[in-house]
Amino acid sequence: MTRIDRFRALHAAPGAFVIPNPWDAGSARLLAGLGFQALATTSAGLAFGLGRRDGAAGRAETLANARAIVEAVDLPVSADLENGFSHDPEGCAATLRDAAAVGLAGGSIEDATGDPAHPIYGFDQAVERVAAAAEAARALPFVLTARAENYLHGKPDLDDTIRRLQAFSKAGAEVLYAPGLTELSQIRTLCAAVDKPVNVVMGLKGKPFTVAELAEAGVKRISLGGSLARTALAALQRAAIEIRDQGSFGFAAEALTSREVEAYMAPHKGDAG
Repeated sequence: MTRIDRFRALHAAPGAFVIPNPWDAGSARLLAGLGFQALATTSAGLAFGLGRRDGAAGRAETLANARAIVEAVDLPVSADLENGFSHDPEGCAATLRDAAAVGLAGGSIEDATGDPAHPIYGFDQAVERVAAAAEAARALPFVLTARAENYLHGKPDLDDTIRRLQAFSKAGAEVLYAPGLTELSQIRTLCAAVDKPVNVVMGLKGKPFTVAELAEAGVKRISLGGSLARTALAALQRAAIEIRDQGSFGFAAEALTSREVEAYMAPHKGDAG
C-alpha cells in the first residue's frame, strides 16, 4: 500500500486514531518509533523552531519542513498548509500540487485569512477555495482536510461552522476539521451533522477528552497541533530556569540518554545496516 492508501485506510477503520504533530525530522523519527501510524506537521511548531510566532513561517519554509519530515519516516504525513498561502482558489490549488510533490499524503486548507481585521473568509470565497483545492487533490491523489476556523478567531458559532464544513464536504474535502471546540456536546453535534471523517485537536486549553470519549462522539482523527512542541519548550524553559536561578542541573534526571534518543534516529551512512 502507498502512504496515501494507508492514510485513507486509517480514516476508514473503526474507532479514532491519533495523528501527532512533529516539528522537525528528529521529533518525527521519535513519534514513528513509538508506533504512531501517521503524522501531521504543525505550523506553530515550525514557527517556534524558527524563532517566530505562529503563522510567520512562509510557504517555502513550510514545504521544506514537510519534506524533511516525509523523508525521515515511512509513514503518511499530512501538512498544515494554513490558508494555502493564497487568498485565491488558484493559489490554494497550486500549493496542494507542490505539497504532493514533496511526498505528503495530505494537507489542510483553512478558512482563516491571516488578517486580524477580517479573520475569516466569507462563505462563498471559503467554499471556492476548498473546491479548487479538492479538484487539485483528486488529480494527484491527495487527502484534503478542510478547516473551519471560527472558534479560533472569536466567532464561536457552531451553526455557521457546521454549514461551512457541510459545504466543504460537498466541494470535495475528504476530512473536516473545526479546531477550538471545547465541549464534547459540540463535537458530537458537529460529527452527527457531517458526512466525512472529522478531525479534532487536543492539547489546547479546555477539557482533556480521551481517545475513547472522542471516538464515542464520532471523531475519527485526533491531532495535537503545536502542543508537543510547546511541551518540549516547557521542559527547556524549566531546565534553563533551574540552571539560572538555582545553579543546579537536576533536570538531567528526566532527560533521555543519548543512547535512548539515537535508538529512534536513522543510522549514520557509514554504519552497518
